[in-house]
Amino acid sequence: MKTARELLTEYGLTPNKALGQNFLVDEEAIERIVSAAAGPGLPVLEIGPGLGALTAPLAESGLPIAAVELDAAMCGVLSSALPENAAVINADFLKADLGLIHEKLGGGEISVVGNLPYYITSPICMRLLTEGLPIRRMTLMMQKEAADRFTAEPGDKNYGPLTVLAQLLYSIRQELSLSPASYFPQPEVSSCVLVLDRSGFSLPAPLPRLLKSAFAMRRKTLLNNLSAMGMTKTAAAELIEKAGLPPSVRAEALRPEDFVRLSR
Repeated sequence: MKTARELLTEYGLTPNKALGQNFLVDEEAIERIVSAAAGPGLPVLEIGPGLGALTAPLAESGLPIAAVELDAAMCGVLSSALPENAAVINADFLKADLGLIHEKLGGGEISVVGNLPYYITSPICMRLLTEGLPIRRMTLMMQKEAADRFTAEPGDKNYGPLTVLAQLLYSIRQELSLSPASYFPQPEVSSCVLVLDRSGFSLPAPLPRLLKSAFAMRRKTLLNNLSAMGMTKTAAAELIEKAGLPPSVRAEALRPEDFVRLSR
């Protein structure tokens, strides 16, 4: 497949800054990311394929691929360049019908890969973590600062709902670092690739809502945040005590397993 620069010139396109379009052009990085994403041998859901730097080599593996791209012009380029096992879906991933996409991929376990736009990395990842899709592996490119949220420890400024959910559901490792020179056009920040492999843990149903409330106002105690969720202070205090936690604790001080006890 042609390079990003060649395709942009051929089709008269320019990168859309508002959509966070920075195309991966580092061949070694592409090879490693494709290898990680295709590793489980499962159908692949790709988020933000752009000009197909990952999509084309993934399609060569013969695996079914559903590539969700917001930019209609990019979809046109992709559709004309990919084989039949790769379906291009022109949609906003945050609004797309993931159940329908999952059915198109066969309805079983899947692998997810994506070059995530910096400005919506967290919403995309939260959707992947809470929609209940049977994702065995996620291979995700993101800004280094966003990646820190996945590996943060209690008390860290980056520690929050995304951290708790990701650490409960997946084992997480950094596959590689990417400098601005790995992209065209070059962003102003460094990026990295995280690989998340499913742990087998099942989320208690109330946990995502509990986390949203617990971290709603970070400097308030868990007791006050749970009260704002609609519980009486007496009920919230009893819940915290039953979970074996101190009454004045803040959400940012709790470990992922503490939140599991609270939600149960």
